[in-house]
Amino acid sequence: MTTETASAVTLPGGEMLAWSDRTDSAGDGPLATLAARLVPAGARVLLAGPHGPALLDALAHARLTCLLRGYPDAAVVAGRVDRVLVAGPHGLPAGEEYDVVIAGAGLDAIESVEGERLGWGGLLARLVAAVRPGGDLLLRLDNPLGVHRLVAAGSWYAGRDDAEWTVGGVLDAARPANLEQLRQRLAAAGMRTGACYAAYPRPDLTTALLAVDELARRTTSGLFDAVLHTACTDGYTGRFVLADPARLAVDALHAGRAADLAPSWLVLARRPAAEPTDPDDETHPLPGGEVPGHLPVALVGGRAPDAPVVEVLDGAQGWHWRRPDGAAHVGTGAAPYASREVAHRDPAAPDGPVPDGRLLRSLLLDGCLRRDTALLRRLLRGYADWLDSQAEQGRLAGAVALAGADNLVVDGDRWAVLDRSWRADAPLPVDVVLARTLWRFAADLLTGGYAHPWTSTLDVPGLTVVLGGVAGRDFDRAVVEAAMETEAAVAAALPGLDGAGRVDLEPSAVTPTDPPPGPHSYQQLREAWLRQREENTRLTALLNWTENLLTARERALRRAEAKINLLSGSLSYKVGRLAITPARMARRGARAAKRRARAAIASKQGRQK
Repeated sequence: MTTETASAVTLPGGEMLAWSDRTDSAGDGPLATLAARLVPAGARVLLAGPHGPALLDALAHARLTCLLRGYPDAAVVAGRVDRVLVAGPHGLPAGEEYDVVIAGAGLDAIESVEGERLGWGGLLARLVAAVRPGGDLLLRLDNPLGVHRLVAAGSWYAGRDDAEWTVGGVLDAARPANLEQLRQRLAAAGMRTGACYAAYPRPDLTTALLAVDELARRTTSGLFDAVLHTACTDGYTGRFVLADPARLAVDALHAGRAADLAPSWLVLARRPAAEPTDPDDETHPLPGGEVPGHLPVALVGGRAPDAPVVEVLDGAQGWHWRRPDGAAHVGTGAAPYASREVAHRDPAAPDGPVPDGRLLRSLLLDGCLRRDTALLRRLLRGYADWLDSQAEQGRLAGAVALAGADNLVVDGDRWAVLDRSWRADAPLPVDVVLARTLWRFAADLLTGGYAHPWTSTLDVPGLTVVLGGVAGRDFDRAVVEAAMETEAAVAAALPGLDGAGRVDLEPSAVTPTDPPPGPHSYQQLREAWLRQREENTRLTALLNWTENLLTARERALRRAEAKINLLSGSLSYKVGRLAITPARMARRGARAAKRRARAAIASKQGRQK
């Protein structure tokens, strides 16, 4: 029996009247941007499972049908789409086909407990049947061995969340456990797999989509390095984890395994036409849609719902940036972030070619870990010389003034800013810009517990001065303090700043024994505890040495006092004192008489005048 409620909501049976799959809508920007590229105007689209408002806004030009299992979710989207089906997969009308089917939350969020359960394979078969010949399926699959599982503080198999009435994993043979198995399942279902993306940083939060093939091919890419580090740091900020997910993701990139450890994958597959006119049918898009072979290499967004999304495309001249057409923000018409004294965000940036090279931060960390002082000297002096070449009258402006080691790429002797979005409002002295970059790196180095070739007793400003010396600059305390003030001002200008996990809000308060900002990693917290224990041991030893010194001097003083007391009570001392006393009195009387005589002579001379 089918029940019609609101104008666009249909309940064909199997609905969950009190259940909702709604979560934080942040992180839908990259998926929304990709879907907007794939779906032409007027196309019939099925959104299977819960999706955020950003995707609905991005597909406003299409005819949307939502398949949801929870009625509260249907009530939210009703009126924004053409039709809402509140049911499990059985609610899809037989024979009904769509140009594009999107399951951006995976297949588990489609199946309803109010009816016969199909399992993962049955759900896939049902969605494939809903794709018209020549149509596309955009499917997400969680990785049971992704970064999120490796760093999780809790056991994945415990299943304590409300939605985990079943817990999926590698033990379920009916579910694909890796990307290759997913491709095989899609091929067995009659689909041709096209573009594949690694989704970071969590299955429930996707702020970066990176092409799987490019991740395996460009393992030293500065762009991928920066994107993975930023996505995993921001995505796990304030969460308790076993190890730093950013460090693990970047290491996996350099080992060629960033796609294998992705928290989830997003796969685009095409159902071949019944009678293809071209053997390369899978490369032909829907009328007005995007050619799958020309999809972005990367889509990068942020945690905020209105965070801008930028794309990286591969062209004849290499990679280049591109913003979605029409606005600086996906799903909103908001203005760019306003200036707050020192920095602003350019709504047209980043734009142009993506510079090649390795990220300066990774190169410096490698040099510190290997104690390669020659490499560190070459890098830091090269950076200082490059800043001098970019300066006008000893000052730097624009993106160069704010770019740190995590936003600079090095390719031989060539240096470039990776993302030129943030720009300085006023030019800054070259030494201040250099000291700010070195201070940030020194803070990461010490709070992160990284090994380095310098003494372990240095604090962050002290290590900044040492790094400045390696770069060939003699920093004084005033330059370092100016750099710290600039860092605090720039950090305060960041949009949506809540202070959580940002060590650079109060640069003067950063100490080497602090844990790093971002995720609360047990591994890094233990390293911070070890550093604190070492510092306490050093301070205890210093305190013991000071106490021993004071005790020794106090004993020497007591011995001197005892000797004086002993000598002052002897007979010879008393006889000597009796002999000396009259002499002292005579001496005092002579001095008094001499003073009186001088006064009388002065008085007489005064009267004569």
